[in-house]
Amino acid sequence: MAWDFSTEPEFQSKLDWAGTFVREEVEPLDLVWPAPLNYQPLTPERRKVVDPLKQAVRDHGLWACHLGPELGGKGYGQVRLALLNEVLGRSSWAPIIFGTQAPDTGNAEIIAHFGTQEQKLRYLEPLLNGEIFSCYSMTEPQGGADPGEFTTRAVRDGDAWVIDGWKFFSSNARWAEFLIVMAITDPEAGPYRGMSMFLLPRDTPGVRIVRNVGLMGEPAEDGAHALIHYDNVRVPADSLLGPEGGAFTVAQVRLGGGRVHHAMRTVGLAQRALDMLCERALSRHTKGSALAAKQKVQEYVADSYAQLAQFRLFVLNVAWQIDRYQDYKKVRRDIAAIKALTPTVLHDIVQRTIQVHGALGVSNELPLADWWVTAPALALADGPTEVHKVTVAREVLKGHKPSDSLWPSEHIPTRLAAARRKLGTA
Repeated sequence: MAWDFSTEPEFQSKLDWAGTFVREEVEPLDLVWPAPLNYQPLTPERRKVVDPLKQAVRDHGLWACHLGPELGGKGYGQVRLALLNEVLGRSSWAPIIFGTQAPDTGNAEIIAHFGTQEQKLRYLEPLLNGEIFSCYSMTEPQGGADPGEFTTRAVRDGDAWVIDGWKFFSSNARWAEFLIVMAITDPEAGPYRGMSMFLLPRDTPGVRIVRNVGLMGEPAEDGAHALIHYDNVRVPADSLLGPEGGAFTVAQVRLGGGRVHHAMRTVGLAQRALDMLCERALSRHTKGSALAAKQKVQEYVADSYAQLAQFRLFVLNVAWQIDRYQDYKKVRRDIAAIKALTPTVLHDIVQRTIQVHGALGVSNELPLADWWVTAPALALADGPTEVHKVTVAREVLKGHKPSDSLWPSEHIPTRLAAARRKLGTA
């Protein structure tokens, strides 16, 4: 078996171009039009800047790379996508400029896999063209991400479905053109066989955004994560996305690759924080020497470097496994593991960088505070860290068995007696 940690020259040249392009052309957008403006409909002023940048990405064959060739993508595979997402992680605008922003990438993927031709024409094409945004409306206020606690119902009524219930933290709903809603369609079948997905325009009568919740530190009522009341929302029967009762089959297609992309974007962002840490350590002097000469700061640098290098290789290995096996279930354990590690890696490196920057690190004159807040959000997005750790533990334990005797299998007296019998020295 060959081992190779290099990237083929042709794709490496694309990564090099993307890296320069993001730093020089895209990162200025983060400063002039900070998030969440990147998820809002383009004004004429922003369109004048953004459209040419998107076209440059298309010209270099890097637009919507998560898609297969049948949908206008390049079919690069998860390893190449991971390397590209590492570059995009530096900037909040970069995923949008490259047509790979969440949640739209996952939403596009499930419409591509399960949507009817009419649904693809109405929702998928404008989404892929970067003209509209979408929302994945799944979690609920009383149940979080636990489907066993969901109560939102969809009841068949002739040639229509009627949806009633509440959804919480439906990201980008306020700017989305359409929503993908998970609802119970067969209460007797249980959460994994009794739920279905629905596609509906955001302006459908009965869809009421009660408030837009912000993250920590953001102004009240001006966030990007909606509390939505679905109040007697009537949609046509053909609004069903995928088979009736098949919501979890649809959802798993959406989540697997997306977790790898989130992890590698985090690698890119954490690397940016590490670069800031090193620059500050070399620039700032106290007590007669640079911070870089202080053992504690050296420990910060070393720990951050090692932590990030290990995590990066783990994520790339997971991407490689997905490419090799073409089976997300086979890689389930390691996908869950990198998802659980992602917030910790970002938190630890950003926290050390803040410490080295002192008061400036917690100010609004550096991006570190915003990045620090991202870590707990990542620990909850797509399911809480604790749930993913349970998945990891269960999958790991499947490869082990209990001891078949009173003592552990590594019990030295027991092994010594067996070794003496084997060698005839008993």
